[in-house]
Amino acid sequence: MKDRVLSRQRLAVALCVGLGLVGIGTIAPVWADAATSGQALVGLPDFTPIVKQYGPAVVNISTTETKVAHNTGSPFPPNSPLNQFFAPFFGAPGQPGIQGVPGDKNDQKYQVQSLGSGFIVSPDGYIVTAAHVVKGAQKIIVSLTNHHQYTAHLVGLSTRMDVALLKIDAKNLPMVQIGDSGKLEVGQWVLAVGSPFGFENSVTQGVVSATSRPLPDDPYIPFIQTDVPINPGNSGGPLFNMRGQVIGINDQIYTSSGGYMGLSFSIPINVAMDAVKQLKLHQKVHFGWLGVMIQDVSMDLARSFHMKEPVGALVSQVVPDGPAAKAGLRPGDVIVSFDGQSIYNSGQLPPLVGALPAGFKAKLGVIRDGKPMILNIMVESLPGNLENAAAKSAAPNSSAQKGEVKRLNVQVGPLTAEARKQLNVNTGVLVLGVGVGPAAEAGIRPGDVILQVAQQQIADATDLQKLVAVLPAGQPIPVLVRRGEGSFYLVLSLPH
Repeated sequence: MKDRVLSRQRLAVALCVGLGLVGIGTIAPVWADAATSGQALVGLPDFTPIVKQYGPAVVNISTTETKVAHNTGSPFPPNSPLNQFFAPFFGAPGQPGIQGVPGDKNDQKYQVQSLGSGFIVSPDGYIVTAAHVVKGAQKIIVSLTNHHQYTAHLVGLSTRMDVALLKIDAKNLPMVQIGDSGKLEVGQWVLAVGSPFGFENSVTQGVVSATSRPLPDDPYIPFIQTDVPINPGNSGGPLFNMRGQVIGINDQIYTSSGGYMGLSFSIPINVAMDAVKQLKLHQKVHFGWLGVMIQDVSMDLARSFHMKEPVGALVSQVVPDGPAAKAGLRPGDVIVSFDGQSIYNSGQLPPLVGALPAGFKAKLGVIRDGKPMILNIMVESLPGNLENAAAKSAAPNSSAQKGEVKRLNVQVGPLTAEARKQLNVNTGVLVLGVGVGPAAEAGIRPGDVILQVAQQQIADATDLQKLVAVLPAGQPIPVLVRRGEGSFYLVLSLPH
């Protein structure tokens, strides 16, 4: 106890020293000991050389877009702060008041102005930014740090890669130096320059939190995750490394409030510049394609597929006549390697494939029924007209027989011929109702289409009843369902 009391007394003295409450004579020996006791392991970076040399190559981008709002009777534009207060008094579509009907002569046109950032990549006026900054804009104004403004021409953009290339009529412009995002490592210092909330040429710094980070809405982009404060207006701006090289384009933030929450995501410059080269040649940006839908492998799914570890990308859907179908890939296969590179989760695969040219031949390492195998596959170009298989037409045929699977506590019915055609399936039953029980616990919902159970195709309600009746209890069973636009696996566990 005596030692603990002494330690607290020493801590109190140290705090007083820090607050300037102890005499100078007492402080000097303490700081002298600290200064000579060792050397700092990490020095704080100085970003001023980067800002001075490459800051002039960062531009502010303002856009003007005309939109049409269906008239609700309010005299104020939809983007006016007064509209939210007065619109309820004038009625809304489907309510008393002036009705809002598309194409109505009372429809209001209004202009939306947005701000973003970009950076100059050549002295003759080529500028790179994010596609969402300029998409749909009727007018694009680029402002330099010397206050010169130019009207920009959109050379091209890729919404899937979220990269755009602009051109202004100017010469001898400052330009950034392009780095190699492939050499970026977690923990490195990085610097962002942009116009958050319209505050032009603002500088923020942080460290790389992760690399090759997949996001659900952008599977082809292996994002750089940082803790650099990024806010609306930073989009399209550069992310610099300590050499002053651009290694990313600031693109997204994770937020629940609309502001910075500590998670920022940037497009790797290696990926972005590949797209820029194609845009400069007025070509459509190419993406490699396998023709599969995939999902992560959970521990329960791994057990249900007789795997030792929850690794790889589980194939839940194979596009007919696509590269994967031609290679013999099936739903239920788990891709664990692609072209010699290990696949630990489903987010790794799309960026690898997307960067490859059409005709590229690769070997797929696959686990099927718990056994490893190798398939040969040829990458094709991502089609521009992929149809979404919507389940909205998956209505039961009222004249056909419905069935109840008591062991699952679900009611199912057949699919219409139209639904089968739209979903590209030959088998499956539509879930009409789900009660408390194993199916509900697995996550099966009304409207789902059950395609497989225990990797056996389901033809009709009777087929499902017979199969479920003989399944073992207490073991994880994979169930393939179609929901909305895609298919995925759930894990079912039946009671004893």
